[in-house]
Amino acid sequence: MILDSPAGPMAAVVPDPPFAPRLRMVGIAKRFDGIPALEDVSFDLAAGEAHALIGENGAGKSTLMKILSGALAPDTGSVELDGVLFAPRDPLHARRAGIAMIYQELSLAPHLTVEENIVLGQEPTRLGWLRRAERRRLAREALAELDHADIPLDATVGSRPIAEQQVVEIARALVSRPKVIIMDEPTSSLTKVDAQRLFAVIQRLGTRGVSTIYISHFLEECQQVCQRYTVLRDGRSVGTGNLAGKEPRELIQLMVGRDIQDAYPRVPRSPGPRVLEFQGLTGRDKPRQVSLALHAGEILGIAGLVGAGRTEMLRAAFGLDPVRDGFVIVAGVNRTGSSPGARLAQGVGLLSENRKEEGLMLNRSLADNLTLARLRPLAPFGWLRRRRQHEVTSRWMRRLDVRARGPAQTVGHLSGGNQQKIALGRLLHLDAKVLLLDEPTRGIDVGSKVQIYQLMGELAAAGKAIIFVSSYLPELLGLCDTLGVMCRGGLSDIRPISHWTEHGIILAALGQPDTTPPA
Repeated sequence: MILDSPAGPMAAVVPDPPFAPRLRMVGIAKRFDGIPALEDVSFDLAAGEAHALIGENGAGKSTLMKILSGALAPDTGSVELDGVLFAPRDPLHARRAGIAMIYQELSLAPHLTVEENIVLGQEPTRLGWLRRAERRRLAREALAELDHADIPLDATVGSRPIAEQQVVEIARALVSRPKVIIMDEPTSSLTKVDAQRLFAVIQRLGTRGVSTIYISHFLEECQQVCQRYTVLRDGRSVGTGNLAGKEPRELIQLMVGRDIQDAYPRVPRSPGPRVLEFQGLTGRDKPRQVSLALHAGEILGIAGLVGAGRTEMLRAAFGLDPVRDGFVIVAGVNRTGSSPGARLAQGVGLLSENRKEEGLMLNRSLADNLTLARLRPLAPFGWLRRRRQHEVTSRWMRRLDVRARGPAQTVGHLSGGNQQKIALGRLLHLDAKVLLLDEPTRGIDVGSKVQIYQLMGELAAAGKAIIFVSSYLPELLGLCDTLGVMCRGGLSDIRPISHWTEHGIILAALGQPDTTPPA
């Protein structure tokens, strides 16, 4: 089952259950264009408590938290904070009242420094003048709280790794001295060590009376970090209680409304001819001398730590980053140096790990996002047939089980899991023969993950070739035929998946030999 966390096994870090009430939401309802997003949802939170908010993408978690953080107003229902009715006018009002929101999709200003981002909107002033020494002290203390005093305050945020940017986002929330912190998938970009540091911070905050609403699709992580849970499904609260002793299968049944028997469905398939090959592939900095061969009908997994060069390898192969040395061979032909457009024409498609900035056009419709890369069949004589475009999009929506109002809906309004399905659907509409998938299940729910796993197996069975980059070891071991591990830009030998264990993968990612005797 999809229960573990990228951070690995954890010791419980929650304090004893607190009793003082901090937050109560009663009968919350919200509709968009007449369609209910929330219906009669209730939620309560004690002072110092870490509370898991669980549910599939599209279940209503984000809408509920946007209401609490002031980004949306409820149609009906009430909110109480410390026993007093609370109706935030906007996010600034909510933050000043003690509600801090940490979004899964980073909301940093990349051109500003680490220090400026941490104190952005909360700058200490005196008589209208910025107190720079005080600003620096606040930023330094917030990073120290997260055991990350080593992050340079004067560096621009955009120049730092994604994991460090996530730390900066969390540090910004701490500066406001909140009563309630909402954490939406806070470990999705963190290493194991950084995640453990975050869990310790949640514990320390709890002992000081700060409450945490913890949103994560990793159920084991929720169980060990949080004391209680609330499950949303289809805009309704369907269960709440103590997490201690709760079986993960029970939580999954509440989330999806059914029992998921096989989290990693295996579709029978046989490898075919070689369709993609890297020979000594070397990028600007990473990858370094990477060689591999991918066959039709094969799912080749790539593991490694954040910063090991997995994404850089895919970007160089797809033509987004320059290739300094080596060769990219597609269907037996040397195609080194091809542009992304040429790669698409060669039948190679890339799914970016960053769907917000690279994967999707968030202000355009589902139909445009899914079909723009291949409009010719929909535009005879150069004129786009909108009806035909929407028919094709609707067909892919049904195939991928995309939950949306229709092809004309703006893709930025969808949940993360549905956005990811649209991004994957674009590659299918392109009829790509080789799929380069970079963290395709990051930040999406259990049900959507299983659907994507099933789809990947079906695509491989139909002869598609897949390179599957993931930080989540159980899904690599459960889905892949072969696997290699990246470390400092290099790639280990590719081995059959039966030759790997989680322990062996971690050792290879750290550059250590695996001395475990064979079974």
